[in-house]
Order: sequence, then C-alpha cells, then structure tokens
Amino acid sequence: MQQITASGIYARRLPELGFCVIELQDVSYGYGHGSDLILSQMSLRLAKGSFHFLTGPSGAGKTTFLKLCYGELCPNAGHVRLMGQDSATMARDDLALARQRIGVVHQDCQFLDHLDVAQNIALPLYVSGREITEAERRNLTQLVNWVDLRHRATALPPELSGGERQRAALARAIIRDPDVILADEPTGNVDWDMAMRQLRLLVELNRLGKAVLVATHDLAFIRAAKKQVAARVLRIVGGKLQLAGADL
Repeated sequence: MQQITASGIYARRLPELGFCVIELQDVSYGYGHGSDLILSQMSLRLAKGSFHFLTGPSGAGKTTFLKLCYGELCPNAGHVRLMGQDSATMARDDLALARQRIGVVHQDCQFLDHLDVAQNIALPLYVSGREITEAERRNLTQLVNWVDLRHRATALPPELSGGERQRAALARAIIRDPDVILADEPTGNVDWDMAMRQLRLLVELNRLGKAVLVATHDLAFIRAAKKQVAARVLRIVGGKLQLAGADL
C-alpha cells in the first residue's frame, strides 16, 4: 500500500521559516493580582518550524498557558500576539481568522457522537458556512488515511479506542492546514506504541515548517522526541516559565 505523508497533503504552501506565529510578552493570568496569579510574566516566541515542549506538574497551568496562546483566555497583564497582531486590539473577525491558523488538540478530545469520524474531522470546514470543495474532500480522505483511520472513517466516536480518538483529534486540528499546532497531553490516554505514532505525526508536520507546542508531563515522551527533532523544553515552576535543564 502506498504510504501517505503529510507532505503529500500539505504541499501547496511554502513555509516562511522563522516567522513568529504566536508571541507572549510578559503575560500574567489569574483571578486577581499578586498571590492570585496562576501564571506570571511569561514570554515565549513560537516561530514557524520550531518545536517546543511545555512540562510541569499537574495543576501547574499548562492548559491555561495553551488557552492564552490561542486566544481563548485574555491575559491580566502583558501581550499576546497572534500572527503579528495584538489579540487585545484585534477585531472579532480578525481574531477568528487568526485562530483558524492555529490547530488545537485538546486533552479531552470532544466529538459529536452522532457524526462519524470523517465528519467530525471535517467539522472545521463545515462550520465555515460554505460548501466543501472537491479538493477539500480529497484532502480529507488523504488526511484520514494519513492518521491511519481509513478503516474507522464511518465509525461513531463512542466506538473508538483512546489512540484512535487522539489521532482523529490531531486530524481535525490540522484539517485547515494551520501554521501552528498546540497539543495538550496528546499521549495521556494511549500506550507507548501509540504515543510514538503520535510523535511521528507531529515530527512530520514540524518538518513541513509548522510550529509545534506540546504540553505534557511525560518525560519519556520528551526524551524520545529529542532524538528525532530539535526541541526546546520549557517548564512551568511556581507560575513562572523556565528553560528545562539537561536532566531531561
């Protein structure tokens, strides 16, 4: 059987390596100020072609940090720039367009149970309010094959295993060919072999020039990734963002 690669799906646009797709500058977030802050004075630049891991103990604020990155939350202080624009001053439509260029793999992998796998993956296309083109339908078929869900394309979400749900979530996140992929604990409910399959998919997308940020507490997964890709590892400690040391 012919192997389908991400480059065969997303070959229409050359990456602008080095372009900053998401930037956080001195960002703080919480329910108040001072001791009530969850995250404090965090700065990060996600450039196209970069690969980052975000780690830290449970409850450290990794999911909150990702939500700040794609504009679901607004910071108490500091600035979040999406595609070069300050999210605080962006018009609603401009913010929506910027978020279309950000693919998010949520930790809980929510799906519409009355739609099959292929329809759930295509949801970002359906909600645009226009007819899906023939080229997009072909792309959807290729994408379903690429994440190895061809035999499950007509299955309903409750019938999927944990690994299948994670791959479907990744496919849905990249159906619109985003510039950056944010993944929240993508290997939390899968075994090691499936985690390595997830890693191969993310590495291939990164090699196409996409920025990747993965939040995980799985240090073994991070070590395996660093053998395949030049990844920067960040850690949230006490609400602060730190560069992880060589102990990883």
